[in-house]
Amino acid sequence: MSGEVYQAQVLRNFFDTITGTDRNLTRIYMCVLSLAKLRLESPEKVTFLVDQLRKSKQKRELSIDILDYMCDVARDLELTTVQTAFGVKDVSALADDFAAISLDSL
Repeated sequence: MSGEVYQAQVLRNFFDTITGTDRNLTRIYMCVLSLAKLRLESPEKVTFLVDQLRKSKQKRELSIDILDYMCDVARDLELTTVQTAFGVKDVSALADDFAAISLDSL
């Protein structure tokens, strides 16, 4: 479980990097390879990812294969783990907070 939480946090860092203002390819590279190592991907898969990252650097555009891989990782992780890493709260937990508020307290 803790490995999945770490994977989800690395995944979040990846998406924060590609959607932020500083789209640093080194950070993207580190996120992709960290996830590949955490998931114990085959050497062939890691080589393919590194090749796609090199092509991304040459073309100055992130490879769709990298995005596919990262989305596959997100899909494979348990939903609650990903939600926790991205800071998403469960709706049922929030409902309890709202049930405790009365109009008199406003």
